[in-house]
Amino acid sequence: DRVTYSGVFGKRDSAGSVNASIDSIFAIASMTKAITTTAAMQLVEQGKVTLDEPVSKHLPELAKLDILEGFDASGKPKLRPAKTPIALRHLLTHTSGFAYNTWNPDLARYLKLTGSATPPTAVAPLIPLMFEPGTRWHYGPSVDWAGKLVEKISGLSLEQYFQTNILKPLGMKDTSFLVAPEKFDRLVSSYRRQPDGKLKESPRLQPAPPTVYNGGGGLYSTAPDYIRFTQMILRKGRGGNKEEILRPKTVALMSENQIGSIFVEKLTSTDASVTADLDVGPGNKYTYGFLLNTQTSPEGRPAGTLMWAGVENTFYWIDPHRSLCAVIMMQFFPFLDPQGAGMLTDFTKAVYA
Repeated sequence: DRVTYSGVFGKRDSAGSVNASIDSIFAIASMTKAITTTAAMQLVEQGKVTLDEPVSKHLPELAKLDILEGFDASGKPKLRPAKTPIALRHLLTHTSGFAYNTWNPDLARYLKLTGSATPPTAVAPLIPLMFEPGTRWHYGPSVDWAGKLVEKISGLSLEQYFQTNILKPLGMKDTSFLVAPEKFDRLVSSYRRQPDGKLKESPRLQPAPPTVYNGGGGLYSTAPDYIRFTQMILRKGRGGNKEEILRPKTVALMSENQIGSIFVEKLTSTDASVTADLDVGPGNKYTYGFLLNTQTSPEGRPAGTLMWAGVENTFYWIDPHRSLCAVIMMQFFPFLDPQGAGMLTDFTKAVYA
């Protein structure tokens, strides 16, 4: 119900011409996924889609998909038809079989062989599944497809749907797939870690409007805006002015293990310039929309905490037991860079101290 701490440090660009401020705008990448999940769960509440029906009912391109089972002696991909239809619950829990080539060597090899190398966030129906839906967990573009489902059922673009049903009701005035020209000077520059260890600023350009809206990434936001979203989850679906974004029972589903006996796997990076290996710790689970801590983390987040992140080192967590949520935003590659991960660790320890 209130902000207990906020802080801001550094400059928005390497020229140092503009001090960072609390309303600085960041590309939040996969922190988009929780908002897409919220949109999809709203449609579930309204009875417009179910968690268990085949999503091919609405997205026929997902009706017939192949599974990559490896490569034969000549290096040719071995494919077989998937037997299990993908359901919304698979998309929202990353158990659909879709993977990012960033964390999947087999998919990276397949894309190189077929010449269909797509960005890790692209919705690409011709990319095979890595396993039978519902049998494993693997991070990938599943929520991209959930976003397509929201657009198909609602008849709105994700930008329109988010603004009308989530962002404006919560007062998230700086969250959008679009950066208005008058907000450009508040946009934080993106950086990449160089071989010599220094950070190099990427060209500082006005972001072009996207040709498609992506449920798995693409939003811009501020720390105060995203805190409004995480506070809504703590309030069991209500915004600061009591507006109902989700029903309490829906937030309960989004706060519980939804992958059964499956565990969140350690993922090995295929491109160290983009991300380090992703190891969220032993025994953790996934809900509809969030990673679920099943035990107290070394930094102090208790069991039951919900969390996720964006690839440019933006992070959040939601701790229902302490009625506490937190956001920390940085803007550089690679993800989980030792300095970025270290900053998250220090911040988390400080919060719980």
